[in-house]
Amino acid sequence: MPRGPRAPLIIGSGIAGLYVALRARELGLSPTIVTKSAIDEANTRYAQGGIAAAVGPGDSVDLHLRDTLRAGAGLVDRSAALRLTHEAPARIADLVRYGVPFDTVEGQIALGREAAHSRARILHAGGDATGLQIEETLKVRVLESDIEVRERAVLRRLTVERTGIAATLSRPDGSAVEVVRGRPVVLATGGAGSLYRESSNPAIATGEGVAIAFRAGARIADMEFLQFHPTTFCRPGAPRFLLTEALRGEGAVLRGDDGERFMPRYDRAAELAPRDVVTRAIQNELVRTGARCVYLDATALPAERLFARFPTVCRFLAGYDLDPSRDRIPVVPAAHYMIGGVATDLEGHTSLRGLLACGEVTSTGVHGANRLASNSLLEGLVFGEHVARDLARPRRGSPPAAGRLLALPVPAGEGHGADRSVTREVRDILWDRVGIVREGSTLERAVRRLNALALRCEPPDPGDLPGPVANHVELARLIATSALARTESRGAHFRSDYPRSQARWRLHLGIERAPLP
Repeated sequence: MPRGPRAPLIIGSGIAGLYVALRARELGLSPTIVTKSAIDEANTRYAQGGIAAAVGPGDSVDLHLRDTLRAGAGLVDRSAALRLTHEAPARIADLVRYGVPFDTVEGQIALGREAAHSRARILHAGGDATGLQIEETLKVRVLESDIEVRERAVLRRLTVERTGIAATLSRPDGSAVEVVRGRPVVLATGGAGSLYRESSNPAIATGEGVAIAFRAGARIADMEFLQFHPTTFCRPGAPRFLLTEALRGEGAVLRGDDGERFMPRYDRAAELAPRDVVTRAIQNELVRTGARCVYLDATALPAERLFARFPTVCRFLAGYDLDPSRDRIPVVPAAHYMIGGVATDLEGHTSLRGLLACGEVTSTGVHGANRLASNSLLEGLVFGEHVARDLARPRRGSPPAAGRLLALPVPAGEGHGADRSVTREVRDILWDRVGIVREGSTLERAVRRLNALALRCEPPDPGDLPGPVANHVELARLIATSALARTESRGAHFRSDYPRSQARWRLHLGIERAPLP
């Protein structure tokens, strides 16, 4: 393995990690990708919806910016959103250069529309297989570029040393521990949706990168904003398969058990309202009627368009004897996207020198309190570009100060009982008590129980390496503690005891590790 500052260590192999590695290689560096599973097993491959960019007629980067700001419920960092939207066309050009086969119509890139977008600006590849096409294309380019890839290698710890950041790696079973020093480290470890009992994410999305960075002393921000996707497949024994928002962009509507279309009662934009609005509307209908699910109705759309535009969805539904051109599809919301994460500036600098981050693992403020659909893949590219440039020509930087900062201690624990049953309990706690609709007393119970689990799972000796279960508990503590502290409702964070947004909370909530007494 090459050493030194021109050999960055990139942790994660989704769109952000693969793109940073490719660009770093083009800039003359010798990166190494470290991933805890196979190189192509990441949230990116499951992204159906597409990637947003103002590249079509009648659209503009300023309109994309306006939509991003509006969806973020007053908390979007304007400079971050400006960068995201104005650099989007150039990053799409990079994907085309790498060979991503975006769908076209008569030689022009085909563009779809999704919720809260004022224009059709969503690019797709393979219909509803955009993430898979991007992941596979970038993977091939990485392998062709002779970039070192270490599969099934797990980041266990980050340590601040005099010479920079040291990364402790191991095999998934905890064996063969190795400490890598003297190299810049880029966190691109993705989100944490699968720590909720009901989730659209693959099992790999457990948020350990955030927990590990927090343990090392990095500032974390916006963890109360966990976005739920409104429409995942609902059938006992079936996975919570995501039914892309693009279906509603094409004209599918939501109906209750009685067949009534209900979204016009909740928002003028109906099914094309922001995700947080649609999710809470569905949740309200489920509570009001006692139904198990609502229904996504695409039967008014031409069958040939459905099967051509959404082949992945149609193949999945066929396995359950459902045809979206004739059958209404049972759906419920599920945890989907981690808006918060490791706080960074616009160049990817964290609060720890030598540690950079990009993609879903970060909090740049670009999504505010509620991410605009199809801005997530774009985020990994735009901010990944700046991380790669910084690796080639390092500069000092740090994230902006949080509007309010919490301190959360990580206690020494008993170091036993950290088994899968704890992770299952964490998933139940987050879904039942820190879910779509939250309330103070249930959040307090969640924090108390998670603190008790931390005492049980944390190693007693600070020199011992925490296991993945301890990191699951730590990530859940960050989410629940932040949700309890924010006494308002804003975007994806809804408190039934504080149902309105408040001007005094128009700020980013940071959280850092507190020293033990």
